[in-house]
Amino acid sequence: MKPLIPASEQPPLPQGRLIVEGDPDPEAVPLDVLFVGGGPAGLAGAIRLAQLAAHDRAEGGPLAGLEIGVLEKSGELGEHCLSGAVVNPEAFRTLFPDLDEADLPLRGRVAGDRVLLLTQRGRVRIPTPPSMRNHGHHVGSICEIVRWLGAKAEELGVNVFTGFPAEALLMRGGHVLGVRTTPAGLDREGNPAGGYMPATDLSARATVLAEGTRGPLSQAWLEREGVGSANPQIFALGVKELWEVAQPPDAVTHTMGWPLPQDVFGGSFIYPMGGNLVSLGLVVGLDAPYVDLDVHALLQRFKQHPFVRRILDGGELVEWGAKTIPEGGYHAIPDRLSGDGLLIAGDAAGLVDVASLKGIHYAMRSGILAADAIGRALSDGHDGAEGAVSAARLASYDAALRESLIRDPLYRNRNQRLAFKSGFFSGSLKAGLMQATGGTFPGARIPSEPDAARPRRKRLDLESVYEGEHAVAKVDAVFRSGNATRDDIPSHLVIREEQGEEAGEAVSPEMAELYESLCPAAVYERDGDRLVVNAPNCIDCKATDVLGPRWTPREGGSGPVYKRL
Repeated sequence: MKPLIPASEQPPLPQGRLIVEGDPDPEAVPLDVLFVGGGPAGLAGAIRLAQLAAHDRAEGGPLAGLEIGVLEKSGELGEHCLSGAVVNPEAFRTLFPDLDEADLPLRGRVAGDRVLLLTQRGRVRIPTPPSMRNHGHHVGSICEIVRWLGAKAEELGVNVFTGFPAEALLMRGGHVLGVRTTPAGLDREGNPAGGYMPATDLSARATVLAEGTRGPLSQAWLEREGVGSANPQIFALGVKELWEVAQPPDAVTHTMGWPLPQDVFGGSFIYPMGGNLVSLGLVVGLDAPYVDLDVHALLQRFKQHPFVRRILDGGELVEWGAKTIPEGGYHAIPDRLSGDGLLIAGDAAGLVDVASLKGIHYAMRSGILAADAIGRALSDGHDGAEGAVSAARLASYDAALRESLIRDPLYRNRNQRLAFKSGFFSGSLKAGLMQATGGTFPGARIPSEPDAARPRRKRLDLESVYEGEHAVAKVDAVFRSGNATRDDIPSHLVIREEQGEEAGEAVSPEMAELYESLCPAAVYERDGDRLVVNAPNCIDCKATDVLGPRWTPREGGSGPVYKRL
């Protein structure tokens, strides 16, 4: 078949919508520091900065009167957060050294690890790679973790604004001066309707973008500033389900192999979550060479395996969700994560170690280091020419973050994900050598290309995946996500045909099929030769932002309403 290259039909990032040149409105909400994103990175950073301010209030220091805000697009904290999750508690110990382990928002210590290589009906237990050993770590719900962190932040005086997505960065002369939120109550054509609420500006001397994976403001700022990385960022899509079952497994389990072909990177996780809950999911690299890659469908096939079916028999699906995961590793972290009035933290910076399947503590650590850098800069009392903290005073964040990562598995494992570009068996051999040599093999960076540039030459032709007892269709899965989006909301997805004559023809039928397969929430549908977009179905996983239509912020409270994922 003729190769299909997603980049050939992907629209450019809508810079004009995401960065606005000009001062904040005179009635803007004035803050000293604003964290955009109420996930682990943003909340950890806000807590750390509030702790520094509390210390200065007691000692009469310069941070005593600091006004700190957190802006979160979901209606309540945690509703847009999804992860496995097995958590390294290091960041909690940094923030809360006096708390006992039992007081942390975690479900319990990992009792054991199991790694399986699956065939269609069988399984072989293999030695657990050192990077995947979870001794001393905990299982947890990222939703619960975030709600707990939010309560701690508010106790310290942080202003937490939920239901307010940031639509654009406000900039003047290269300095970030704050953000503008999205308006609410618009009809499908973008006109004010019932419950209309105009956009609000928030000004800040320092803005921390902790938007999560594929953060649009982070992408726009990096592109505007011309900040690159040694390798482009690459991504995976993870689809997760939470089940109530009669007998959860007794160990954290990961699988490789079936139902994935040998030329597709990915695997599953099955985690006991305490009580009768078990979370399971499938994570698949978006560089797969298939025009009809469908991670949700592959997860339904995975549940047909005898080992998985025995776990789920008699159980009930209680929640479902999906998100993209940055997988590029150390070489894909942007060369600079700070600028005049701005820092980038967490998944927006690509801080995930695929080899150890960890990202939460990196996100929290980056938020803490961002807060420390801002605290130092504001204590000096010298802002930049535009009122924003100068890039020179925030650059210590980059240095501190790099220094912390170079001592860490994320650096040692810097080439492991890229080794699998050559296939499963070759990649496994190379990854083993990397583990044995502490990351010194192969000695040089393995180069990569953006996921959207990878040609798609093959078909999976998935059939019968929805016939199993435990299978759930995409539309039913969206219902299980708690999706709270209005049906008449304006579309927030930018597709090629919306770019006008300069972008050329509309989306091709072949690309429409790719989008339909890829999206786990049935947002895209190929109807003959046209692409139909069901924007209210979107759960903000941002998979097609990697390969196709661009995701932009929409009305606050839209999207999923996760509770225990």
